Amino acid sequence: MSNDIVRRQSNCYSAGPCSCSLVNVSKYGGFVQDDSVPTRGSMRQKMVAGATQVLARRGLHATAFSEVLALTGASRGSIYHHFPGGKAELIEAVLDRHASDIDDGLRALHGLPVDQVVSGALDVWRARLVRDDCESGCPVAAVTIAADTSRAVEDCRGAFRQWQDTLASALRAAGCSPRRASDSATLLVAAVQGALILARAEGQPAPFDTVAGLLRAQTGEWVT
Repeated sequence: MSNDIVRRQSNCYSAGPCSCSLVNVSKYGGFVQDDSVPTRGSMRQKMVAGATQVLARRGLHATAFSEVLALTGASRGSIYHHFPGGKAELIEAVLDRHASDIDDGLRALHGLPVDQVVSGALDVWRARLVRDDCESGCPVAAVTIAADTSRAVEDCRGAFRQWQDTLASALRAAGCSPRRASDSATLLVAAVQGALILARAEGQPAPFDTVAGLLRAQTGEWVT
């Protein structure tokens, strides 16, 4: 395996703290410092991280390579070097990264009581919401709404199912019946997605917190 391939497959988050990049898009089109995009590691990682931010704010059809290049400092020639399949391949990489990042947070909840599983899951999504000043939504939802290929829809379906399966597993381990765990995981993911949309529309986390409070209040009924 070449050194170049090793570098491209490495994860900068596991190598230590990363410095910041100019990536967050404000409601007026400017940029602010954000720790979520690595400035170490491979250029491919930087481009995926930058595209994740743009997609979450702009939506699928407004996500352009030119903006990703501006955010990451990548050269135009690097587009088809790292993503020979073009925008479709970049979006696929974004979905894979985002799905995995969220799933990592949800997997960490396994072994906790039901109420902590629910609160922890809500915190995973809320942290991203407030980090971006309620100006971005879920990249998976953005692609789901505007997807024009069956492959994109399949990738989105896979991400949502991955989160539901991970949550259901944690809820079963906490004492929920298999059916209750599955239904509650679906409720959590669906409620969170709607809450993220409302919070972005309002420009504040209050709608998300209202939904989160109602979900937390139900957890006592989930263990049979």
